[in-house]
Amino acid sequence: MINKQERGQAGEAFAVDWLRANGFMIVERNWRYNQYEIDIVATRRGVLHFVEVKTRALGSIESAFDAINTAKRTALMHAMLAYTRRTRWASDVQVDLAAVEAAMDGSFVMHYTENIMG
Repeated sequence: MINKQERGQAGEAFAVDWLRANGFMIVERNWRYNQYEIDIVATRRGVLHFVEVKTRALGSIESAFDAINTAKRTALMHAMLAYTRRTRWASDVQVDLAAVEAAMDGSFVMHYTENIMG
């Protein structure tokens, strides 16, 4: 049985593979600025995507969407602004959620939601 950290790392790797298979180019993984972190930075069709990955055990009571509370949204905004300033990105950006469910047999299912910040 894998622990929570290992499950999270495996879920993030699954999300990266899914993004690549769906036309995204991965720019950064686990980008940090002070206390803020962006799990995955990717581009597709001229849009910069900040992807928050939430991995849960299949059937978990707490959903990935529940974890994107006001504090998390604020942290994502700070990280996104810091990244775009540092890289001088001047085109469209959005925050997406990769909600990964991990089954006991080691398989994964992902639900991808674009532009969760509206």
